[in-house]
Amino acid sequence: MSSKNRVTPEEALAYHLEPRPGKYEIVASTPMATQRDLSLAYSPGVAVPVQAIADNPALAYDYTVKGNMVAVISNGTAILGMGNLGALASKPVMEGKAVLFKRFADVNAIDIELDTEDPEEIIKAISLMGPTFGGINLEDIKAPECFIIEQRLKEIMDIPVFHDDQHGTAVICAAGLINALELSGKKIEDCRIVLNGAGAAGIACLELLKSMGAKHDNCIMCDTKGVIYQGRTEGMNQWKSAHAARTDLRTLDEAMNGADVFLGVSAKGAVTPEMVSSMAENPVIFAMANPDPEITPEEAHAVRPDAIVATGRSDYPNQVNNVLGFPYLFRGALDIHARAINDEMKIACARALAALAREDVPDEVAMAYGRKLSFGRDYIIPTPFDPRLIYVIPPAVAKAGMDTGVARRPIIDLKAYEQALKGRMDPTASILQGIHARAKQAQARMIFAEGDDPRVLRAAVAYQRAGLGKAIVVGREPDVREKLEAAGLGDAVRELEVVNAANTRHLETYKEFLYSRLQRSGHDREDIHRLAARDRHVFSALMLQHGHGDGLVTGVTRKSAHILSLINHVFDATAADGAVGVTALLHKGRIILIADTLVQEWPEPEDLATIAIRSAGVARSLGLEPRVAFVSFSTFGYPVSERATKMHAAPRVLDKMGVDFEYEGEMTVDVALNADQMKHYPFCRLTGPANILVVPARHSASISVKLMQEMAGATVIGPILTGVKKPIQICSTNSTVNDILNMAVMTACKIGQ
Repeated sequence: MSSKNRVTPEEALAYHLEPRPGKYEIVASTPMATQRDLSLAYSPGVAVPVQAIADNPALAYDYTVKGNMVAVISNGTAILGMGNLGALASKPVMEGKAVLFKRFADVNAIDIELDTEDPEEIIKAISLMGPTFGGINLEDIKAPECFIIEQRLKEIMDIPVFHDDQHGTAVICAAGLINALELSGKKIEDCRIVLNGAGAAGIACLELLKSMGAKHDNCIMCDTKGVIYQGRTEGMNQWKSAHAARTDLRTLDEAMNGADVFLGVSAKGAVTPEMVSSMAENPVIFAMANPDPEITPEEAHAVRPDAIVATGRSDYPNQVNNVLGFPYLFRGALDIHARAINDEMKIACARALAALAREDVPDEVAMAYGRKLSFGRDYIIPTPFDPRLIYVIPPAVAKAGMDTGVARRPIIDLKAYEQALKGRMDPTASILQGIHARAKQAQARMIFAEGDDPRVLRAAVAYQRAGLGKAIVVGREPDVREKLEAAGLGDAVRELEVVNAANTRHLETYKEFLYSRLQRSGHDREDIHRLAARDRHVFSALMLQHGHGDGLVTGVTRKSAHILSLINHVFDATAADGAVGVTALLHKGRIILIADTLVQEWPEPEDLATIAIRSAGVARSLGLEPRVAFVSFSTFGYPVSERATKMHAAPRVLDKMGVDFEYEGEMTVDVALNADQMKHYPFCRLTGPANILVVPARHSASISVKLMQEMAGATVIGPILTGVKKPIQICSTNSTVNDILNMAVMTACKIGQ
């Protein structure tokens, strides 16, 4: 992996430890507050659905979570590329798989680690869990046991059983190959395919390609002992024997000569440039070994510029990534209450993925990846963050399941189903992915003002090691080194640029600028020296003002109002200057901006209009189309109150200004955010729930944000300072490392500038 995008062991451990151990928790989806709630949830009310399910087992899909619940199961015998480390060690991976199900397809998943290597025990344990789940995802179980376990479970269970290491890789590989062959002008039935790596994934890839038309004797499988041919006895088993070809070829080198396609699920360096050079015209090379491919794209293209190359790596084009498949396969299968995931459903998934890659790529997807994406040799597989995946792939899978008779409850209206799937999308993740990609492209020199705080230092290291740009830390080098060493990041000191008043050659320039700005505000030269040389916030702002950094992140160690007053010594960041603080709340797949949370204490109607305009700019910077609600305790004039009058007047100010975004008010928060409540006011100019709430005063903004953060667990980003000449963001004093990093990313993207 690129050295510009490193994850340290300390970061990885902290991610799994904070804010609480693990990666997910169980949250009740029904009320649990009163005695009546508990009586319905448990005894005596629960007896009613119990009897209903006993009378008709299919009703379990209606009255329980079974229909949207997958078990992610492993025994830890083949963890990633690490080998047999045991069931307990596999738990972080399985938890990760569970949250990927939720993140990408809104499928609930629970990880289960079975402490046995006996296939019969595993089969018995999983089969007994059948009533609990709508599907079983097997993971990181070594071959050949994985074949035995999956096959037996498919035979005895009436829910989908899917070994993702086999079939997930096979589906994405097939999708990419469909498009690669189209670009190279070849048909699968005519291609000679060489596969290196006769494990679970390799065998599944060949089986799926053969079911799509590849001819048996055109497919040459190789393992560490060479070609698997008919009559070979060494190192064979029944699964390899099923793919033994009639051929005189004996080595991978021989097999590659004249081959149209190479599929690798083996090891780094297994393929040489000479082998690639000997392949047929327009060769297709899927070097999928992780973490390092059998041959890199650079090495392959050096000898064959006409090659189409895919890998398992995210830092190369054409990533064969299982997350493109398993969440959506299960989404489609669960939604038809499928008895199985069959070959037809897998092929439908592959073809839908291939077709999606040929479609025009939305701007937000291209923006997220920082480059133009269009169907061609470097884009044959969709990207994992394409928002269309959730409503394109599951319907194709569901239709194939219905057509092949494995659906218990067919979907009648597929168009309505697509619309329902769109409602499952979480826009917050794609927006954050997009701004991280934009930040990486910007490569901003980020000034971290508070180099004496371990959280800030960890965020600075993460910023630089994620390849987002250069981290500049304001502090004393011995202090920085000591705190980084205490955090287990001692080696990062030499990577960061540590700056302070004692080691900069620009201090006199900074002081002259500050004196010229403040001399008529009661500051003498001694005051100026103290500010510039001893206050890190002022010093950092002066660095930014003079172009010695591209953005500034501060506020972790002092209250935001105090920080803002210090920044105003260097920049014009007052209400009179049009500065505004906008806070983003991320909660349950929604993003709501609240303003003003930082600058304006008691804004008047004209100020509220400015706040709305600035907030709309922030929204658009985040990829949102602004819908502004001026919120109060009254709705459209009732109840009448002097306190609500200005909220009623603010939209009239915007009317005169002719702005290009939706706005309305005044209204209560429930009307602003709830589409059903908004329907009671058909004259409302908003076309949907508001995503920007302009509040009456800073204290109400602060109360709203902190209430959502503490009671609802909302993720808070901000306040985002906008309306200032240079990108500056002020964190809160309770910010986590991730919060500080997010603010640095916002700063690098010049959100709100």
